[in-house]
Amino acid sequence: MIKIVKTKSLSRLKTGKTAIIHNLKGGHGFKSRLSVLGFTPGTEVRMIQNFGHGPIIVEIKDTNIALGRGEAMK
Repeated sequence: MIKIVKTKSLSRLKTGKTAIIHNLKGGHGFKSRLSVLGFTPGTEVRMIQNFGHGPIIVEIKDTNIALGRGEAMK
């Protein structure tokens, strides 16, 4: 069975849900910084905290990382 998944920004992922990183949008510096933190295509990420405003906290590769909402919207 093939599952079609709609791509959306990390900021829209609900608390407790997981997703697979498909791609990163932004400038070279931004993408490089996120890549160093483990945000690479094919990597699973789990939303730890997302109140719908302010920063979010995600778990990636057994590490919790806080991102500003603007970063998560890219």
